[in-house]
Amino acid sequence: MAGNLLEVGDNNFQNEVLSSKEPVLVDFWASWCGPCLAIAPHVEALAKEYEGKVKVTKLDVDAHPKTAGAYGIRSIPTLILFKDGKAADQVIGAVSKSKLEEMIKRHL
Repeated sequence: MAGNLLEVGDNNFQNEVLSSKEPVLVDFWASWCGPCLAIAPHVEALAKEYEGKVKVTKLDVDAHPKTAGAYGIRSIPTLILFKDGKAADQVIGAVSKSKLEEMIKRHL
């Protein structure tokens, strides 16, 4: 992962996402997913811009099906914002950076 992005998975999701003191944006994605690759630069930019305020993570749904299944991920990219250990907001699909930023700002 580049920059401030953190790779999460079945083994560290509880610790890195659900137990986090700060809000966590999780990008559920896969390497073969064109729309996932299209929004990746937006996710990376947000990781830099919100460093210290929001933890930005990526979860590969192929490598970590248990966690993806637990959150009902059926379409990717799906981005879920977790706050206080619970899913607080989500967007599905290749959305604009401003749409992702709106979601983050609602929960700061």
